[in-house]
Amino acid sequence: MLTIDEILETIKMVQEENLDVRTITMGINIADCAAVDAGTTGRKIYAKITRIAADLVRVGNEIEREYGIPIVNKRIAVTPVSLVYQGESEEDYLIIAEALDQAAAAVGVNFIGGFTALVQKGFTPAERILVNTIPRALAATERVCASVNVASTKAGINMDAVYLMGHIIKETALRTADRDGIGCAKLVVFANAPEDNPFMAGAFHGPGEPACVINVGVSGPGVVKNAIEKMPGADLGQLAETVKRVAFKVTRMGELVGRVAAERLGVPFGIVDISLAPTPAVGDSVAEILEAMGIEKCGAPGTTAALALLNDAVKKGGAMASSYVGGLSGAFIPVSEDAGMVRAAAAGALSLEKLEAMTAVCSVGLDMIAVPGDTPAETIAAIIADEVAIGVVNQKTTAVRIIPAPGKKTGDYVEFGGLLGRAPVLPVSRYGASDFVRRGGRIPAPIQSLSN
Repeated sequence: MLTIDEILETIKMVQEENLDVRTITMGINIADCAAVDAGTTGRKIYAKITRIAADLVRVGNEIEREYGIPIVNKRIAVTPVSLVYQGESEEDYLIIAEALDQAAAAVGVNFIGGFTALVQKGFTPAERILVNTIPRALAATERVCASVNVASTKAGINMDAVYLMGHIIKETALRTADRDGIGCAKLVVFANAPEDNPFMAGAFHGPGEPACVINVGVSGPGVVKNAIEKMPGADLGQLAETVKRVAFKVTRMGELVGRVAAERLGVPFGIVDISLAPTPAVGDSVAEILEAMGIEKCGAPGTTAALALLNDAVKKGGAMASSYVGGLSGAFIPVSEDAGMVRAAAAGALSLEKLEAMTAVCSVGLDMIAVPGDTPAETIAAIIADEVAIGVVNQKTTAVRIIPAPGKKTGDYVEFGGLLGRAPVLPVSRYGASDFVRRGGRIPAPIQSLSN
C-alpha cells in the first residue's frame, strides 16, 4: 500500500512536474474473429472490440477523478491482423482497417494498434499484401496504427522487408502530404518488437498474451529533471541512485492505476511500462534531463553516456517497484514530441547520426524524426537497416518512425500538433546505399542468438 507521504509526494509530482499515466491500453485477442471473407471478419472484430472495451474510457476517467492522477490516453491493441485474416487483396485489408477505426471511434479511444505484420524471417503472400495496404489504410483512417517487425535477434534481418518498408514509408507520406505526412507518425518498423507494449504507434496484442489484458504506460521526465536539478554537486553515481528512487515511485503509481483499472474492467493486469515518454509541454523533456546532468545541449559529446545512465537507472527503479515491468521501459527520444530535442536539433547539436548512437543505449530507436521529402526510399531503407541492426546485435528492441515530409527541405518544420508536436527537418547524408539494400535476402542472426 502507498503511505500518506508517498501520496502527497505523488500529488506534488502531478501538479508541478507533469507526472501522468500516459496510457491505459487494453489488449484484445481478435484471432477468433477470423471468417471466410473480410467483411464478416471486420464485423466480428468491430463487435468484439465494442463489447469488451465498452467501459474502458469511462473507467479511465473515473480513476483519473478519484485518484487525481491524469490519464492522458485510453487505447486499444489487438492481435496482429496478419495472424487473424489471410487476405487476398488490399481491399480485404482496407475493410479490416476501417472496422478497427470504427470500433476505436465507437468506444472513444484515440488510437488502436495492431494493423501489424511479423515478417522478421520472411513474408507469406497475405502478409505482403497487408504491408502493401498500409499507406492506403493509414490515409483512410484516423485512429489505426500500423507496425511491421522486420528483424529479431533469433531470426536476423529480413532485408526484403526492410527494402519494402522504405517504399511503404515514402508512399504513406505522399498519401498524407496535406498533413505533413502524418500517416508516417502512425507507422513503426521494429526489431525485437515486444508483445505487451502499451505505447503507440507500435502497440499490438502479441500471440503469447491472454484473451484480454490491461497494460499501463507511465511517464515522468519532469519529475526526474526536478530531482536532478536539486543535486548540483552530486556525482554521477548519486544521480543514478536518485533517478532509480524516482522511477520506483512512478512505477508504484502506475501499477496501482493499472490494477484498479483491470479490476473494474474484469480483466487481468498485464504490465506497467515505465518509459520516460516526453511531450511538447514545458518541463516534460528527456533532453532537458540530460542537460540538467551537465550536457550543454542534447547531442553534445557525453549525451550517449548520460542517456545510458538514465535508461539503466529507470529500469532498475522500476524493477525494484514491481514484478510486472514490461513493454519498452526506459527513456524515449522522439524528436518532435520533446521540446528540448526540437531546440537541440534546430541548433545543430542533434543530428540523425547522433540520434542513432543514442538508440544503442535507450528504449526504442529513431522516433518521430522528419527528413526531407525527397529522401530516396532506398536511403530510408538503409536507415532502417542500421537501426534494426543495433537491436538485433544488442538483443534489444529498436524501431524507426521516420517522416519524409512531402515538399519540405532541411531546416523547414513539420507541424503535427497535440502530443505529436513539431520538428525541424533534419539533413540526411547525400551518400546512398541503394546497391546494398537492393541485394535483399536475410542478414543472418548474430552469434548471440545461439543462447540455448
